[in-house]
Amino acid sequence: MVDDRDIGLDVAEDSYRIRLEEFEGPLDLLLHLIKKNEINIYDIPIALITKQYLDSISMMKSLNLVVAGEFLVMAATLIHIKSRMLLPDEADGDEDETGEDPRAELVRRLLEYKQFKEAAGELVQRGQQWREVFGRGQISNLSPHDALLELTLFDLVDALQEVLQRVPAKTLIEVTADHLTVKDRMNYILERLEQESAVPFDALFSPDGGRQVVIVTFLGLLELMRLKLVRAFQAEAFGPILLSRTFLPVAVEEADAEENP
Repeated sequence: MVDDRDIGLDVAEDSYRIRLEEFEGPLDLLLHLIKKNEINIYDIPIALITKQYLDSISMMKSLNLVVAGEFLVMAATLIHIKSRMLLPDEADGDEDETGEDPRAELVRRLLEYKQFKEAAGELVQRGQQWREVFGRGQISNLSPHDALLELTLFDLVDALQEVLQRVPAKTLIEVTADHLTVKDRMNYILERLEQESAVPFDALFSPDGGRQVVIVTFLGLLELMRLKLVRAFQAEAFGPILLSRTFLPVAVEEADAEENP
């Protein structure tokens, strides 16, 4: 069963938290920022990326996402690289002992990780194509011929920031705890997706409900994605973010019971 716990937003003592590494890692965040800023991976503006990386961690902590230690290690690594690049060149023009760009090791790690991630993505895509041809039943109401672009957690966080910007700042409305349970919002999302083959990301959130309801709904969406009940994608590059069921409707309680017998 999914516990009726409230998230830690000055509403309840017990916090509902989602561990970030269940979705993405620090290298995923760096690749996301590089793609978002259309940066040459071989010439990373370390000051800009470090600031955006730290801002992203701060944003995710505010959403009650548990930021693993490896994210903080990467933050320290970026700050160290930034400090090395700020040091003045030696008078004789010599560089450090290795004679290497301080970003070189990070670039190597990113390129290697990107290569393995793309290879893994191709395997997943082949598996999906195989299920579409030989699968049992309908996976979703979407056409199997649609070229769908799968999204990352950080794409969703960026989209959430845009939603939060539209929420009025004067949301001092008192909201009862039963309206702020993650389980309720999960069931709300599943009900929406049972009625429509694909729901726009923005359509899940009502600015009139206030910031707390928006954040709890987002946490419910992440939990459904972790349980692989919901997928997020774009039908075309830079198109609206869409959500759909990944397979036939299953009760949230049953899905959680199977994962934690």
